[in-house]
Amino acid sequence: MSLSDSMETKALQWLFKLESDVSSASLRPAQWWCALCTSDPTDTALGTECTGTNYARKAVTWTISGNSASNTNDIEFAEAGSGGFGTIEAVMIMPASTGGAASNMIAHAQLSVDKTINQGDIFKIPAGDLVIDIE
Repeated sequence: MSLSDSMETKALQWLFKLESDVSSASLRPAQWWCALCTSDPTDTALGTECTGTNYARKAVTWTISGNSASNTNDIEFAEAGSGGFGTIEAVMIMPASTGGAASNMIAHAQLSVDKTINQGDIFKIPAGDLVIDIE
């Protein structure tokens, strides 16, 4: 999973600028949200977020170990309603439960295998499987 360009800049600002120069509120969200995408985001552009009956971003909590952060609990999306959610290609980590611009995206990753979510299907990311590394 990659940090967005915007988040990389914010991390550098947090590390190397004087505290008086950087608003901590602009660096750290109050909550992190996982969004499913039917097209791949980049470091500077959002992917196409899923739509469909019952789709909503899911809150994520993190466990930190060394230079990695991974999801503490399963991230389980609601059962897809009529029409399903489409073919999931990627996920984004966002600072809000809805909306947001590319400059707000925290991180993104392509799935190792695309997954089509039809009506009645549930998309789940097991605990520990969503990993952000800083190297």
